[in-house]
Amino acid sequence: MATITLEHVTKVYPNGFEAVHDLNLNVADGEFMVLVGPSGCGKTTALRMVAGLEDITAGSVSIGERVVNDVSPKDRDIAMVFQNYALYPHMTVAENIGFALKLRKVPKEQIKQKVIEAAELLGLTQWVDRKPGQLSGGQRQRVAMGRAIVREPSVFLMDEPLSNLDAKLRVQMRAEISRIQRRLGVATLYVTHDQVEAMTMGDRVAVLSAGRLQQCDTPQNLYDHPTNLFVAGFMGSPAMNLFEAVVAEGATQLFIGSQAITLPSELHAVRPTLKSYAGKSIVVGIRPENLPLTDNARDSESTASPFEGHVELVEALGSELLVHFTTDAHAFEITEVMDSNAAGLADGTLTKGDAGVARVEAHTKIAAGERIRFWLNPERLHYFDRATSELIV
Repeated sequence: MATITLEHVTKVYPNGFEAVHDLNLNVADGEFMVLVGPSGCGKTTALRMVAGLEDITAGSVSIGERVVNDVSPKDRDIAMVFQNYALYPHMTVAENIGFALKLRKVPKEQIKQKVIEAAELLGLTQWVDRKPGQLSGGQRQRVAMGRAIVREPSVFLMDEPLSNLDAKLRVQMRAEISRIQRRLGVATLYVTHDQVEAMTMGDRVAVLSAGRLQQCDTPQNLYDHPTNLFVAGFMGSPAMNLFEAVVAEGATQLFIGSQAITLPSELHAVRPTLKSYAGKSIVVGIRPENLPLTDNARDSESTASPFEGHVELVEALGSELLVHFTTDAHAFEITEVMDSNAAGLADGTLTKGDAGVARVEAHTKIAAGERIRFWLNPERLHYFDRATSELIV
């Protein structure tokens, strides 16, 4: 058992491109840590530096108590699972799982026992004599997991192992991998671009953008308390609504477009800094589930203010409705921090529109073309500095 520690890790390629900037991260013994971010954000590069497949420009990587910067990949006591399973097509499942042990010249009886144990853990017992071509995608992924498990490594590294599976199988395999990792209790660094995958699997989640760590926390804290606009817009499905807003003089009201939201004294007690933004433009974040329609919301939350929109589309998902609406306020969509030195609403960070989305009860009577009224509780909103993109606390 071991930990994974990255201290001030930076990767700069010969052409000058900085893929990872000053990354500090610690994966505790037995912890499942997920690295998440859009394509090209540096998450796979970070994983490959831990594996020894990429040289480190600056900083250090430790596995357990040992700094491994100059240790070859085969001597780092790691097991890596890739998105392409890399199974030998001419070998059976059992032979694929035990191949690494065979190379180490482990006795045959010991290999057989370890293969049996791994197959039982992964639910592969009845397929051990089949070849990869006779297996489904999920079964092949389990074989790749089994090949890693039998090595009994200090840490697991997983690079988007579910990206080649269909949607239903991905959900099933998310649960399988989580179950296996918890049973084995091995520190795991898992890379994905899918924030739903990150939220459902990770003990903690590290969000990267443009090679920089934006926030690292538990999935729930990332969702409830994003520290900047990128994390706010990236974590959650549907994404958080982000609207341009103006704090009125005296900070007693917030204007989202032409609509005034009352800011109660209780809010200022929690966010005293908000008063310093009086007369200034900020960005306000609203989770889709925090846009209730019913009068019950107004009655139960005395600080709620009406917020209206025009319904453009209603998506019925069975358990809920997603109501897409427009307002006269500028809305923003997070794309990517293109410049690693940029902050706030730099080019490429946000794209403008006027649309939002609300999550409402499944049997709500609502149709495209209607004018709709929500009830906003200002204490459930997220307030961000437009210049820095940081949360106003």
